[in-house]
Amino acid sequence: METIDKPTFQRLQSLDALRGFDMFWIMGGEGIFVGLATLTGWPVFKWCAEQLTHVPWHGFHFYDMIFPLFLFIAGISFPFSLAKRLALNNSRRLIYKHIIMRGLILVILGFLYNNAVRFNFSELRYGSVLGHIGVAWMFAALIFMNTKLSSRIIWFWALLIGYWLLLLIFPAHDLGSADPFSLEGNLPGYLDRLLTPGKLYLGIFDPSGFFTSMPSVGTALLGMLTGEFVMSKYMNNKPLRKVLYMILTAVALMIIGKIWDLKFPINKMLWSSSYVCWVGGLSLLLFSVFYLIIDVWQYKKWTFFFVVIGLNPLTIYLTGRIINFRSVTTFFFGGITDLLPATWTPLINSIGITTIGWVFLYILYKKKIFLKV
Repeated sequence: METIDKPTFQRLQSLDALRGFDMFWIMGGEGIFVGLATLTGWPVFKWCAEQLTHVPWHGFHFYDMIFPLFLFIAGISFPFSLAKRLALNNSRRLIYKHIIMRGLILVILGFLYNNAVRFNFSELRYGSVLGHIGVAWMFAALIFMNTKLSSRIIWFWALLIGYWLLLLIFPAHDLGSADPFSLEGNLPGYLDRLLTPGKLYLGIFDPSGFFTSMPSVGTALLGMLTGEFVMSKYMNNKPLRKVLYMILTAVALMIIGKIWDLKFPINKMLWSSSYVCWVGGLSLLLFSVFYLIIDVWQYKKWTFFFVVIGLNPLTIYLTGRIINFRSVTTFFFGGITDLLPATWTPLINSIGITTIGWVFLYILYKKKIFLKV
């Protein structure tokens, strides 16, 4: 009997490495640079430490792109996943079911991350990073499944321009502010206060509220457009030109973001339209560099550290909430910190947390245990 081999699909190692690079900063990487700044007092490390904090409202630091970069990467993965499912003869109904279930599971995991297991629902924060990713990715995937390239581009810009106009035309006045882009006067915050049960992250506003998912869909959709471009046969024999086009697009998005910033400030909390363009351009630029080095030039050995993290991002995010890595760090590294001056403590502790987290993920990697939704 003749057998037909199932189609095989090669993972983009650049994508796994970039995802790991992104997660590295929230599993202890930022603390290493804060520790270096504390220990040395050098301006370069102080600048790095500042960049590894969130800005209070308007403005941008490097740390403000960690969240959207992850959503952008999730978007890149979808066209590859979709092509694989279609090649394996999955029905569109089954794919829709997977998309919706994935989105809902991430929302539920977000509730659990916010201590839903305590059953104090009046004090529960319903907005969450995981829920935000789930909702934005889900709607972007549904748009991607049901539109052609030109319509996807129209959707992207319609979401950003529509969000801007809604905030501009309908400012909130219940807290006495007339500024539609202020903490007190923005429309998403007003809708959060009006409709969202439980508590909000900032009391009067939640950066992961439902309404800010609207422009976040644009971030996920931008990733999907990038993934579609990478996997397309267009210029497959000219990968350097493909990379060049991505870099030029990234620069164009960053320029648009900076210009838009003059009227609609770059703001992570609001997930402003200018922020989507600015951080989308930065994310695309970063992906282009990783793709060029790893998948085009085939320099891969250096990526192992990040790939181990990137293959299990949900695991390290959730276990960081459940497992007290700081206590484990004190057990293994406390003796070292006791021997050194106090200025060394932040650096040693951060290295310890990062090391223990990575070893934990490495054990899972060797056992081929990966938490996926």
